[in-house]
Amino acid sequence: MSVFAKASASRSVRTLVTGVALVGVSALLLTGCSNDADTAPSDSAAPSADAADFNTVEAGDRDLTLKIGTALPQSGGLAFLGPPEEAGVQLAVNDINAAGLGITVEAIFRDSGDTTTDTATVSVTDLLSQDVSAIVGAASSGVSKTIIDQITGAGVVQFSPANTSDAFTTYDDNGLYWRTAPSDVLQGEVLGTQIADDGNATLGLIVLNDAYGTGLAKYTSDAFTAAGGEVVAEVLFNEGDSNFASQIAEVTAADPDAIALVTFDQAKVIVPALVGSGFPGDKLYFVDGNVADYSADFAAGLIEGSKGTLPGLDTASLGDFTTRLLEVDPTLTDYSYAAESYDAVILIALAAYAANDVSGESIASYLRQVSGGTGDGTKVTDFAEAAAALKAGDQVDYDGFSGPITFDENGDPTGASIGIYEFDAGNKYTRIN
Repeated sequence: MSVFAKASASRSVRTLVTGVALVGVSALLLTGCSNDADTAPSDSAAPSADAADFNTVEAGDRDLTLKIGTALPQSGGLAFLGPPEEAGVQLAVNDINAAGLGITVEAIFRDSGDTTTDTATVSVTDLLSQDVSAIVGAASSGVSKTIIDQITGAGVVQFSPANTSDAFTTYDDNGLYWRTAPSDVLQGEVLGTQIADDGNATLGLIVLNDAYGTGLAKYTSDAFTAAGGEVVAEVLFNEGDSNFASQIAEVTAADPDAIALVTFDQAKVIVPALVGSGFPGDKLYFVDGNVADYSADFAAGLIEGSKGTLPGLDTASLGDFTTRLLEVDPTLTDYSYAAESYDAVILIALAAYAANDVSGESIASYLRQVSGGTGDGTKVTDFAEAAAALKAGDQVDYDGFSGPITFDENGDPTGASIGIYEFDAGNKYTRIN
């Protein structure tokens, strides 16, 4: 049975299998990770395979043209993530085409907007009309839920570099949905534990009412409670809201030691109002949807000492990668999810190369395999090296700039790096420890 067939057949048991895998990963995350959590798949979660688990990789030259689209935020509540994600995509396209190994990639960039508009649906309709094999996006889990059926129903791969909602693990996507970002099960455990480790006994949350916000809030609350803390308030708001006075009043009335903001760029409005109401600016906790450079938005020192979580490796450790991103887009000031976007494109191209076919179904059938998720392969860290091995008929195990990438049968990474960041007096964030 092919990997694609196995993945499709496994949807009915995804919750059980993923739960087992995440137990191993979560244990790694929570062992001595009060300030930082770099993880790799645990031994218990490591894939096992025999020859039947592998699709054949035929040796020989390739002559492939791969067309991919993007549905990434050029507007809306996550627009600050669009530039680094699109730069990551374009850099990967450049590297693949420069390798000259028989595959040429064309990228078509479109806007995903947010859930207050139908921008994503319009963009996906346009991309599908141009016969793309895969679509990279969306960044927002809520937006992806509005387009996943449209994309996967067309037999096209949807590959998100930033979706973290746990809902996608069990989603009936015909094996066509994949992501390089970890589930919020992991980020929530790290954040909730960090808040407790910082000595906070009570917690309030202000939460975006969508799949991303409520899911991450749940896992944060669960971890905080498990560590001995008490959640004293959780208030919701909807995408498109612009006044948060009632939410601020309700959460501060509960007098929590700390407040977690599970939002997108609504934080730009909520934070000054929250601190202005008298809540300490160093007792706020941010998440990947709003960990950003606020030097131009907030008064100096407004959130100095506050912390947040962000999946992915520290950009300071990526060296030449960030330099090359700036060559693609010299205006970049944030690199969040750039590495995950880059790796998404590389993995799509490697799967097409391994299959010697650019159809969405064929790409999906090899994606887990080229990540090393079906067993051992030659360890590779760049496209040229990986494609050369595939050209020789070898199996490969790609690890990229976002870290070790090993997909389980659900298209989820089995390991992750969740960093803890702290804001300085200039309201810029730096990874700590």
